[in-house]
Amino acid sequence: MNTYISGISYYLPSDTLSNEDINKDFPEWEAEKISNKTGIKNRHIASKNEFASDMAINAANKLFDEYKIKKEGIEFIIYCTQSPDYFLPSTACIIQQRLGLPTSIGAFDFNLGCSGYVYGLSLAKGLISSGMVGNVLLLMANTYSKYIHPLDKSNKTIFGDAASATYITSTEGFWNLGEFVWGTDGSGAGNLIVKNNGIRYRNEEGVDIYDEENKFVKNDDYLYMNGGEIFNFTSKAVPKLISNVLLKNNLTPDKIDIYVLHQANKYMLEFIRRKMKVEKEKFIYNLEKTGNTVSNTIPIAIKDTCFDAKYEKIILAGFGVGYSWGGCLLTKV
Repeated sequence: MNTYISGISYYLPSDTLSNEDINKDFPEWEAEKISNKTGIKNRHIASKNEFASDMAINAANKLFDEYKIKKEGIEFIIYCTQSPDYFLPSTACIIQQRLGLPTSIGAFDFNLGCSGYVYGLSLAKGLISSGMVGNVLLLMANTYSKYIHPLDKSNKTIFGDAASATYITSTEGFWNLGEFVWGTDGSGAGNLIVKNNGIRYRNEEGVDIYDEENKFVKNDDYLYMNGGEIFNFTSKAVPKLISNVLLKNNLTPDKIDIYVLHQANKYMLEFIRRKMKVEKEKFIYNLEKTGNTVSNTIPIAIKDTCFDAKYEKIILAGFGVGYSWGGCLLTKV
């Protein structure tokens, strides 16, 4: 059974954080320098009383309005977040009620970061291909900004908040979902982590740690990222991932019109592109106005760059925290 992406919408919070704003707090980080290195000029930041579920609901309602989707026809919700409202219940249940969707639907959360969109597509395809449901509402939402320490200029520079909604069906759409490839290596878990927010260390109290030059390093109550190790992982895993996606879909690189990778930062994307020897015009760069929005970067990039383009075959690749990675093929209908 074919499975289609039949619509994508996204939501960005109204509050923003520009490079100029960051430069005010960290004078040594010039706005132009940030832009040149990361490819990011602006990020959207959830307000104090705005949470991931609120943003997911806004994205879903935009999707319903834009594509004239009837709420009563939704059969399943899959919600990906790393900033849930509660440990329990599943936020997907709360979203079902707040959206006014039927109580006959299935709904669950799953916890993945930058690979989350590809994994979500594969879960949706599995449900539809099995014949259990005819459509899935796939939601992504993250508020990493709430995990970032005020003195952590590196992560503050990279991450923004966002939510997206994708409608996946068995009947018709813009792209058919092809074959998937996944990967996992938990040995890198400590290189991108919020250590004290779960049950294992819930009674620990984080303290600010500085290096020998009195520069902030980390606090275990907040997001920590070992940028060097994340880069090393990505540079090895992603080219191999894309090669395996091509192999599994019986394609050669010349048949691919565009590559939509997780928008981590410009430097990393450029390194991967050069390593793969792919022409620059075949790579999407779409993080200037939003930053790294975790599992939302791929659907936002598709929405912004692919709907009006004549791309017949698209490769998606998500990778990051976990370590976790996944890729798939989209074929235009």
